[in-house]
Amino acid sequence: MRAYRLIRPALVALVAALWGAAPGMAADECLRCHEDLGGMIPSLFKRDVHYAHGVTCAGCHGGDPTTNDMAKAMDTSAGFIGIPKGDAISTTCARCHSDTMRMKAFGSSLPLRQWEDLQASVHGKLSGVGAGSAIQCVTCHNAHGILRVQTPASPVSPLNLVKKCASCHSNAAFMRTFNPSLPVDQLDKYRTSVHGALNAKGDSKAAQCVSCHGSHAILRATDAKSRVNPVNLPATCATCHSNAVYMKAYGIPTDQFEKYANSVHGVALLQRHDEAAPACNDCHGNHGAAPPGVTSIANVCGTCHTLNAELFAGSPHKKVFDEQKLPECETCHGNHEVPTAEISMLGVSAETVCSTCHSESDNVRGFAAARTMRSLLDSLIAMEETARNLVDEAEQKGMEIGDAKFSLRNIRQARLETRTLLHAFSESRYRPVVEKGIVQAASVRSEAEEAIHEFYFRRIGLGASTLVITIIAICLWLLIRRIEKKGTLSDAARDG
Repeated sequence: MRAYRLIRPALVALVAALWGAAPGMAADECLRCHEDLGGMIPSLFKRDVHYAHGVTCAGCHGGDPTTNDMAKAMDTSAGFIGIPKGDAISTTCARCHSDTMRMKAFGSSLPLRQWEDLQASVHGKLSGVGAGSAIQCVTCHNAHGILRVQTPASPVSPLNLVKKCASCHSNAAFMRTFNPSLPVDQLDKYRTSVHGALNAKGDSKAAQCVSCHGSHAILRATDAKSRVNPVNLPATCATCHSNAVYMKAYGIPTDQFEKYANSVHGVALLQRHDEAAPACNDCHGNHGAAPPGVTSIANVCGTCHTLNAELFAGSPHKKVFDEQKLPECETCHGNHEVPTAEISMLGVSAETVCSTCHSESDNVRGFAAARTMRSLLDSLIAMEETARNLVDEAEQKGMEIGDAKFSLRNIRQARLETRTLLHAFSESRYRPVVEKGIVQAASVRSEAEEAIHEFYFRRIGLGASTLVITIIAICLWLLIRRIEKKGTLSDAARDG
């Protein structure tokens, strides 16, 4: 490191000599001339990060910055290219920003693949034929007066970035030329979000566009490598929300991702890659991200679990939950750590969800209903298991049991209906569905038992038939032997 500090001035001087830069801004006649001409460009450039590092106008535009002779300064033989157009703008930037040695000479730690990433991004691909990329480096960073991202006045600083992105993404006419189906209200939604409200108050740590989408390598949400692809999105959110140090000032938990990853939703999305399973934005929103309010949780869950939400809305729990300001679905199922709904949730034993509010001395009607409903469900499950075992036994014995095996589906369907109908919290509505399944199970069990009985009846009949046939065969054989013996004796007597 010490050696680098010693040779750095020499490296800067070398880059300056090779790339139209003049250490200390000596002999930049281009800038002096343009200052005399007036306009905003010279003053903007003097604020530029490149100017601060000794890069002259010729660094981007080419030419000879050491002469005040306009013809010589703008001679193409001196490398003058004028104002770059289209992708030539970004390739001009990339001549330094993709060159390890040049960037190192300036003491830069910036990544070196910005142009390559931009070309591969959705912005690089959404261009007309032969028109170059949809955006260039200067679209976001400006052409003159380029500032560090950390500088508050930079158009790509955290507090200004959303406006910069919105300059295109909120322009309906402009966006229609690239993707007519893409919404143009992202900024409005963002301003309603927790992130947007913090950003508007000057909190540069709050998430903004690049926090989720990335900067140069922005990809479509449908791209498997996109940071906002449904399978990748929880990890993107966790970049901030699982960082205890980063989130300390906000006073919210940082274990959401860990809980979500082990939930029924997380397992489906992250392990089975089922993109129909909800990610963070399905419940919280994306650009308008915010925690669902107490009264809106059922609406949020109900976007997928429609029938459950409708049943709950007509249940006796709805009024009580509203009065006590309890979050509806979350009260029983949790939020990020939603477990698989099991039978163990229903009933009155200590480990059930119902027992949290209901007991023999408190909310006794609900206690009695929960106990009865669990008893009915236990009966259905036991009957289904018995019927299934008998069908399997009959099938293994080679009996035709296809109708009974098909009827097992009806029992399973009745059991699945009880999982949904449970949200009505009504024994009178619950009982008929369970009893329908129990009747079906009894019918299947009876059919399977008859098949098994017939199997044994056939075996006994076959055994008895085999025995009778064997006895008859032996008797015939003895009779034939006897007849043959008599014939032999008769022949002998006749011959004697």
